[in-house]
Amino acid sequence: MDVIAHPRTYERATETVIYLRSQLPDVLQNPRVAIVCGSGLGGLADTIEDEPKVALPYENVPNMPRSTVVGHAGKFVFGLVGPKKLPVVLLVGRAHFYEGHSMDLVTFATRVCKVLGVETMLVTNAAGGLNQQYAVGDIMCLNDHLNLPGFVGMHPLRGPNIEEFGVRFPPLSDAYDLELRKLTHQAWRKLGLHKQKRRLHEGVYAFLAGPTYETRAECRMLRSFGADVVGMSTVPEIVVARHSGMRVLAFSLVTNCAVLEAGPRGDDEAVQAMSKDELTAFLSKGKANHEEVLEAGREAAKDMQALVKQILCDYAEL
Repeated sequence: MDVIAHPRTYERATETVIYLRSQLPDVLQNPRVAIVCGSGLGGLADTIEDEPKVALPYENVPNMPRSTVVGHAGKFVFGLVGPKKLPVVLLVGRAHFYEGHSMDLVTFATRVCKVLGVETMLVTNAAGGLNQQYAVGDIMCLNDHLNLPGFVGMHPLRGPNIEEFGVRFPPLSDAYDLELRKLTHQAWRKLGLHKQKRRLHEGVYAFLAGPTYETRAECRMLRSFGADVVGMSTVPEIVVARHSGMRVLAFSLVTNCAVLEAGPRGDDEAVQAMSKDELTAFLSKGKANHEEVLEAGREAAKDMQALVKQILCDYAEL
């Protein structure tokens, strides 16, 4: 698969922005914040005001890749948030590398946001919890990441540098904006969310290419590397956002707890007397599935929407 950036990426992004602005009233033409809605989190579109609001399906937008994943609607939603009427654009659904898209297409919407004039990207995802202190439904604010596909060349900045966006060798040690993370914890307490069962963490996101969920051995390896959650998105977008000079805030919703213990051996005494159905149930304990991801997203939607809206309202005051 070709992972080299398309030589006309800047021109294509500009074409896309020209189309988007042709569909928007003046007040929505220059969003300050872009919000990427991960699996099951499309309800974040409810954080914006009812009017003015413009939804544009990706299928009608020039150059945009199509998402084929359940839980990803595939549309831009432009609107205003809060008393300061902060202009934002939501990306309800994203393209994933595992769908067969090139890294250039996976990150194309991020490039479009830069050309639109977006200054901050707020990125969300559904992820598996590796840290055993995390529970299903908890939210993790990213403060670092592991880009495993990037180690072997599946990197969104591979190829000739696109000077219109950024420098050849962008640093990532400051990828996750500290002021915005500070704002997040303040918003969490301001809303009283610290008094309930769901917890807010900070930690490290491990990005894998997917689409399979991880094996037990892979989960143990990732945890030993310092990863707190694992998923199949977000990092390429963050790399490109930082290359483009945008500020980044990112959240993972913990939708399942990864299985870290080693699987049973075929010669274990405990399994010798088990029937086929019992063996299947024994091995399947803790197995992840996409329906579980979507359900956890639905359960956490109210808190995620409240948190994001409060952060955006506070951000408008900066």
